[in-house]
Amino acid sequence: MIIRSALTRSLIPEFLTGAGRNQREIASALSSSRREFLRNTAGLVLGSTLSGASPFLRGESVRKKRKVIVVTFGGGARDQETFAPEGQENIPHLLNELVPQSSFFTHVSNQGILGHYVATASLTTGVYETLNNFSAVAPEHPTVFEYFRKDLKRPASDAWVVAPSNGFNRIGESECRSYGPGTGATVILPKHLLAAATSGGAADFDHLLRDNYENPLYTPQLGGGEFELQQLDGILRLSVADFMAHARTLSSPDELSIYIAKRLMQQEAPSLLWITMHDIDVAHSGAYSLYIEGIRRTDRLCTELWNAVQANPEYAGNTTLFILPDFGRDSDYDAGGNGFQHHRTGDVASRTTWMMALGAGVREGVIFNDPMQSIDLVPSLGAIMGFSPAQSQGKPIKDLL
Repeated sequence: MIIRSALTRSLIPEFLTGAGRNQREIASALSSSRREFLRNTAGLVLGSTLSGASPFLRGESVRKKRKVIVVTFGGGARDQETFAPEGQENIPHLLNELVPQSSFFTHVSNQGILGHYVATASLTTGVYETLNNFSAVAPEHPTVFEYFRKDLKRPASDAWVVAPSNGFNRIGESECRSYGPGTGATVILPKHLLAAATSGGAADFDHLLRDNYENPLYTPQLGGGEFELQQLDGILRLSVADFMAHARTLSSPDELSIYIAKRLMQQEAPSLLWITMHDIDVAHSGAYSLYIEGIRRTDRLCTELWNAVQANPEYAGNTTLFILPDFGRDSDYDAGGNGFQHHRTGDVASRTTWMMALGAGVREGVIFNDPMQSIDLVPSLGAIMGFSPAQSQGKPIKDLL
């Protein structure tokens, strides 16, 4: 049963239902709505009013020290539950702490397949991937991790992915022959670590091990064995007892992911760290209250991660953080959709999202309203870190660089 807020339905912007308006006009109106909300609420200024060179420092010595963290606001969230007057209560940390420090891009379009894994694969390659969202296959095109490591001759310990579920175990490396095996990121699946640590006696951790909200028919058994135990001990420097004791204090898989990410930062200090969140995707269950709870938890965890960056000497002052949804969710007024529950229609609400960048080299308190695509992230990271994403189909974000 879908549990939906009548108040939320009544506050949906009129431009999402305007007859005769094409998709581009609606997307532009949605972006402008975000812009005005942030100008009025957070006091951001329009980037078009600024002039001068990019604040990014380009020297080779600076690039060697630079670190980038990407957080995908996984599963998608709509404006009426986030960056709109009626949604602001769900993102107090983003709105009051992170947005004022950020460059905020209001018009990010995802023109690819709107599935959690395939959309994340597209974000990592800069190409709209067409793989089966429910197959454990690698992206077809080179990933940002492969570009980064090959061009800059970085070791495996310098690029990591913390991923939420079974299907992401091959997200760190593509099938592209010109790069080959062993040139991508190491992927850590926190649920696999927990499954290995519990040795099958995981009854106390069911809330942390639930996998794949989108298609209940696709629920492969969670792995986890000697390899994961070696990751716990050799990489994260955690005993099984300590890991399980901390896991018992957590309420969701994303909390477990952020815990692992912070351990990686302490032990390995990777220059490129990618974290994909998943709690919001509980919306597929149809419970609006759980969807809102997922947004509020993600809001808190993003800020917790940024605070950890500032407290870590390896990261403070030289780290750029990017936060962006992989896609949105259906509008309540699309006859072919299910509102917040799914992202099946490909309508404007499910395709037009946002991105914020903050930290080293980023202008603070600025809004950029020009259209960009989600696949533009990879070439932008290349420009920042000094590698060439040759097969990416995106373009560097000029307002960022």
